[in-house]
Order: sequence, then structure tokens, then C-alpha cells
Amino acid sequence: MNFLKKMDVNIFDLSKDEERFVGNAFSLTYDKLSLLTNDFDKNKVNGIPQSSFLLAFYNNSAMNENKEALLLRVLSPIKIPTDNEMVSTMIEYYKEGIDTTDKLNELDDFTRFDMSFSGLECRILGTFYLDGKSDELCFGSDVENFYSPNNYKIYKPRQNVLNKIINFYDGTEGDTVRIGKVRFSSSMRYQSEDDDVEVRIDPLDLIGKRTALFGMTRTGKSNTVKKIIEETVSINDKIEQNNPHIVGNLGDKKVGQIIFDINGEYANKNQQDDTSIFEKFSGNVSRYSVMPKDGFKEMKINFYSEILTGFEYIKSHFSDLSGNDYIASFLGIELADEDDLQALKEKNMSAYTRLLRATVAYKCVLYKAGFEQNNINVRFAGNKDLNSLSGKEIVPDKGIPIEDACLWFEGVWENYTAPYFNEYKEKKGKEWADEDLKSILKVLCRANAGKDIGSSNISGFKKIEPVRVFHTPTVNKSYETEILSELRAGKIVILDLSQGDSSIQNINSERLSKRIFSDSMKMFTENETQNHNYIQFYFEEAHNLFPKQNETDLKNIYNRLAKEGAKLRLGITYATQEVSSISKNILKNTQNWFISHLNNSDETKELKKYYDFSDFTDALIRYSNTSDKGFARIKTFSSSFVVPTQIDKFTNNKESS
Repeated sequence: MNFLKKMDVNIFDLSKDEERFVGNAFSLTYDKLSLLTNDFDKNKVNGIPQSSFLLAFYNNSAMNENKEALLLRVLSPIKIPTDNEMVSTMIEYYKEGIDTTDKLNELDDFTRFDMSFSGLECRILGTFYLDGKSDELCFGSDVENFYSPNNYKIYKPRQNVLNKIINFYDGTEGDTVRIGKVRFSSSMRYQSEDDDVEVRIDPLDLIGKRTALFGMTRTGKSNTVKKIIEETVSINDKIEQNNPHIVGNLGDKKVGQIIFDINGEYANKNQQDDTSIFEKFSGNVSRYSVMPKDGFKEMKINFYSEILTGFEYIKSHFSDLSGNDYIASFLGIELADEDDLQALKEKNMSAYTRLLRATVAYKCVLYKAGFEQNNINVRFAGNKDLNSLSGKEIVPDKGIPIEDACLWFEGVWENYTAPYFNEYKEKKGKEWADEDLKSILKVLCRANAGKDIGSSNISGFKKIEPVRVFHTPTVNKSYETEILSELRAGKIVILDLSQGDSSIQNINSERLSKRIFSDSMKMFTENETQNHNYIQFYFEEAHNLFPKQNETDLKNIYNRLAKEGAKLRLGITYATQEVSSISKNILKNTQNWFISHLNNSDETKELKKYYDFSDFTDALIRYSNTSDKGFARIKTFSSSFVVPTQIDKFTNNKESS
């Protein structure tokens, strides 16, 4: 049960609490209210910080049955009609050098009283009202009607009323969990009274939806992600306990979670939290690493069977390569997996023969570079004039060991200036070996065509040897199949990508995302419900993976996760420093927002486009104190407005929120 909605607090009682009165309205529209306040009333309620919440009640004895209140957010000071006169009076005093604090020269009571007044502009966030039939409190995100502003009185809520306002989820009967406490400003001198006003969210808002965390480095984004992961674990606990609300919304299958851990802080204990996701939930966590590490499973692939993915690893190894040497040519070759080869065979036999030959020669390069293999046999089209060039009769058409394939290609390349190849070119109008195959053979044989093997000053396949760390000869299921199985069982999977090259990070992230997406799409189209659980993705440093702001490729896997993930029971949580670095297709489909300090107006300009974040843009740039870590403005799917919040710190405390 949502105990905050049901708690015994009548917000309309605030209209009788004169100790919380702060002013009267003097201007009112459907979206803004201007109020007149004074120093005495502001001091009485411990100040009115920017972004704080107020309630405006209509006060007319002839219409007392009207039970409604306007919810306001304080925006900024505004001028009132008497300001110019007061400024003139103050300037005259300043010019004459009169010390107004001196008893003999102090301002008269009337002037001092007049000068204590000021105006505040407030955003109208909506209306609290009592339902005419059930007499239950409801909230609407607009103003259905308003009356003359002179009859509105404005009050600052006490703790219990503020708690009710912030955590009000109209129509929600489920459990809410604490995410932090209310915090209206960087300065905390007057906010001790509000320290215990907690901010709670519905954890179901996070499941199967898109959640963004934006803010500069060291402002608490990772801590917030860990809190979200923690709340998702609590959902799985409630599924185990057969909680009717959770099960009614998610079914009885636990939520899987996969974390793309760019910096290794989720998989390993760190100074920031003195713990980690792995430590806190070790019994339900699997860790994977691109490099061998104790306690981690390895994310390796079989380069012989996963040709294209393996080749991407090799290309990423040479990502900084410049120039037009033979390695650059090698990295530009075309290869194919078995399925693609078979599809080509049915369309173009000649193209199939050439592509198959190049793919087998590439496998020979892997073999020479020391990539382990389990007695691999290969088959490709040979020729009676070529089969004995190695000094050994080798017939590849019938299938041969990889070792013999290497000898066959070496014999061909070493004798590439032989008459057969010249006659072939004259007859066919093209060389026997196309450019791709020549590039491969140069790497394989470490020599130019027609030269003795290894005679040239060419490193060849030896340059590829460092990539062996990503290879496994095993014929068992690939690591992504194992990861998918663990996610379907509701486990947390952490991919420690901290030791990998950025290109390797991209390959692994995209590869796994596509695999999970494809599996979920298959379950969706086949109406498979038995194993179709929710899976949550967590992307740190998302700008390294996601498409840029103006990229519109809707086939990009991250765009597809954003646009189609909801129906496939896939949710994503992504964290990065800049709003402007993320594709608009992803931003437009994001339901939950956690925004901390941003450092320039370009970012806040982009942020203004979403929900009511325009009310916070100036403060988001201004607040940058080190004590502001975790100070965020949050808007979740079920909430009606943004709430400024100090996010709780992630700790190893295993008690439920």
C-alpha cells in the first residue's frame, strides 16, 4: 500500500495555520502566480528558497465549500508597483550618507514597513482538490479555474504536508521506496526543519522504461544508478514474496539487470562507497571481464566460428593505425560468417568461391598467429595446377586440416609469378587473386608475391598475436548465451569493461545489446510469456556508446532500445555528462530524469525542452559546490512535477528501504 497517499494528513488544514502564512497573490494566470510577501513572514517560516513549494488557498467566506489548493513552485523575485518609489527613497538616504541603523536617523515605521515587502513569481504546478464523490484527495497538473487573486492566501507547508505533496501518486496503490530527501538549495542554513522530508518513488517507474542521469563528473550519477539497481533488487525480493502489487504488474518472473561498467566501479569495491554492487548482492551477481581476472568470467569468442565479430576485435586493435601500409589494406578486406556465405552461394557462385577462399585464408592467418583451434578442417575450391605448389599434394575441395590450408596458400603466394597466373590473367581479364586475397596472403606469408615465405621485412600475422587474449577455442555456448540465460533468471550481470580499449567496449556493448533485443523480440512476436521477464540495461558514460544528437539511424540498437524496448520488456538507464551528447530519439522516449550540476547554458537549453526543467536551469549551472554531490532534480514517470532531491548514499546496509 502507498502509505504516503493514505497517511492521515489534510493539506487543507494548512490554510488555518497562520504561522505558515507567507503572502497574498496580486497577479494570477493559468500557469503563474505572483505573490506579495514581506521580511517578517519570510523569516517566520525560515525563508523561502528558490524552487520550494507553496500552497495557495482561495479565502472567501461565500465559497468556503471550495476545497482546492494551487501548488506553487517559487521561481524568482519580481518587481512590485512600489519598488521604484522605495529604490528612490533608499538612494536618497545613500547619497546623504545617513546611517539608517542609527537610532537618531533610522527610517520611520511606515517607510521601514513599506520597504520590507517584495514580490515573488511562482509557477503553478497544478491543483489539489477533493473528489466530489469519494471525498479523496486528487491532483491535476493544471488549473481548471481561478478566481480574483486578491482572495488567495499563500502558505509554506510544514513537514507533514510537504511530505504529502511531494510523494503524492494519484491513483497508485503500490509500494513506494525512499530515494532521498528534499533539498531546495545549495545553502542549508535554514533547511534543518525539512531534513526529514523524504522523497519516495514508485520502483515500477524504473522497470521497462528509459531513465536518464545527467550531470558533471563527481556529482553523484553513479551513486544514483546504484540506488536504482538496489531498488530493482528489492522488487525481485517482493516477487519472491509474491507481493500482489508487484506480481500484478510484472508477473512472477524476476527482473534481470545488466551493467556496462566502463570504470569498473560496480564490479569492484571502491573508495567512493566502500562497497560495490557485487559485494552487496554477491549471491546474485555474475561478473565478466574482457581480460583474465580472478573471480570474473571471461568475455571471449571463438574467432574461427565468429568471423565478423573477431575481425572487429582485430580492427579495433589497429584503431590508431595511420598510413597505407599492408595492414591497412588487410583491415579493409571483406569476410563473411557461414550463414552469409551460404546465402551468397545461392545467388552468385563465382562471388561465393572468392569470398570463401578469402575467409579460409583469413582463418589461416589466425592459425599462424597462434589462435588455438580444435582440429579445424576447411574446404574451398582448389585447382590441379595449384594443389602441388607447396611441394605436397593438397586437395582443398574435399576438406583439409587448417595446417594444410596454410601450406596450400603459402605455395600459391610464393609461386604467384608462375606462368599459370599470368595465363589466367590474360584469359580472364583479371588476376586469380583479388585485392582482398592478396592483402590476406601478404599477412599470412610475411612476404610479397613471388618471394620466399618470411623473406621480406614484414611482420605479417605476428602483429595480430596480441589479440589472442580475446579468443577461446571452446565449442561450448558463447558468453552472450550464458549472460542471456542469467538475465532470464533474474540475476545481475556486470561487464567490467575498464581494461578494454574503447573500441572493444563498443563491440561488446553493441553485441550483447543486439542479442538481448533479438531474443526479446522473438519472445514478443511468438507471444512467449513463460520466460519473458523484464531486463534492465545500465550504461555508464553513455556518450561513448549512444548515437550522437543529430544521428537519425533508427536501426541503431540503442535507438531501437529507446523506441521499442517498452513493448519488449526492456528498460535502459543511461548516465553521461551532457544532455546534448545523446540522440534526440533516445531523449524523447525517456520517462525518468535525474539531473545534477551542469556547467553551461548549451546543456540547460536542451534540458528546457523536457517537462518543467526550465524552472531549474539557472540553479543547475550555479550550484557546483563539492557539498552538492547527489543534489539532483528528479522527475519520474508517475510523478507530476520535478522535485529537488538530495539522493541517499549507496551503502552496504542490507536493510530494505
